[in-house]
Amino acid sequence: MPGVVVAHRAASTGIYIGSPSLALLPDGTYVASHDEFGPRSTEHTRAITHVYGSNDRGESWRRLSTVDGAFWSSLFTHRGALYLLGPDKHHGDVLIRRSRDGGRTWTTPEDAATGRLRADGQYHCAPMPVLEHSDRLWRAMERRDPPEAWGTHYRAGVMSLPVDADPLVAANWTWAEFLPSDRSWNGGDMGGWLEGNIVAAPDGRLVNLLRVHVRQPDEKMAWVDISPDGRKLTFDPATGFLPFSGGAKKFVIRRDPQTSRYVGLASVVLKRHRRESPSSLRNTLALVDSADLRTWEVRCVVLYHPDTARHGFQYPDFQFEGADLVALVRTAYDDGEGGAHNAHDANFLTFHRWRDFRRLTPVDSVAGLGVGED
Repeated sequence: MPGVVVAHRAASTGIYIGSPSLALLPDGTYVASHDEFGPRSTEHTRAITHVYGSNDRGESWRRLSTVDGAFWSSLFTHRGALYLLGPDKHHGDVLIRRSRDGGRTWTTPEDAATGRLRADGQYHCAPMPVLEHSDRLWRAMERRDPPEAWGTHYRAGVMSLPVDADPLVAANWTWAEFLPSDRSWNGGDMGGWLEGNIVAAPDGRLVNLLRVHVRQPDEKMAWVDISPDGRKLTFDPATGFLPFSGGAKKFVIRRDPQTSRYVGLASVVLKRHRRESPSSLRNTLALVDSADLRTWEVRCVVLYHPDTARHGFQYPDFQFEGADLVALVRTAYDDGEGGAHNAHDANFLTFHRWRDFRRLTPVDSVAGLGVGED
């Protein structure tokens, strides 16, 4: 079992582990979160998120709190406080909570003055990065409109806030007009876009890089431009689809503060496993790298299992810590209780540290993946 186990749920419970998020507090504490999904969970009524803490740099974890009414949520720090931002359920309202004691207790989002940011439902996301840029906080958020099916009606969106404004006050947030996709794009292989990453491009403008749900093996990301005021998104279907291994699953991208290069973790597909419907292939997690956000290199395979049916390393979140990369992963793996239900329905939340990650190359890939094999 790779990594440190933060949480475990046996598949027999009908409750699976989703939505890892990781924050590093100024005092050195690590805070992790995950939600519950599955047939016996409350994800469609009022979801549950668990919060954990570590005082030994991820070597051991303890549960700090359980939050009622939080799903697909991001942890982030701002002005000395910890925040949890996301819908209250699967396709729910948008809520934000604040903790001033490291995640042990949280504010209650009762109304538009206390953290209920959007009350009209149908919002979708994952625990995506919250970026500070140009004196504002930025975060991607999708909305399902019309409220039918999964993915096909997701509209890409962005929410932003002045850095000196109270994040719990709904009126302080600016929302971009939600942008629909079109099934004819990408040569007709366009099942929707979702789980966007807000990143500052090399020229300083903001972009939203989204997962693209495709049937064919060639995975893509979608490049959506964000207006400076955060109110408008634009997309060119002729140039906006970029090759990106792992683009059919949730990926996370952050800019390295030391090198200014872009670093990501993605559930890539190796040649030996390549087939249609790449969104179901989650058995390989890789460190990816780019200088310009457009051309990406798989630097190193950091997690791998040869079985694609019931093993998965997915929905990563990570932070930079000096020379190291620290991450949480939604993991489907053997557990002595029958293993995971399938690769998607994870039974573990695991913590990982990759030391001197800037030095990693394909030679450093996990055992069984020699140079040139994939």
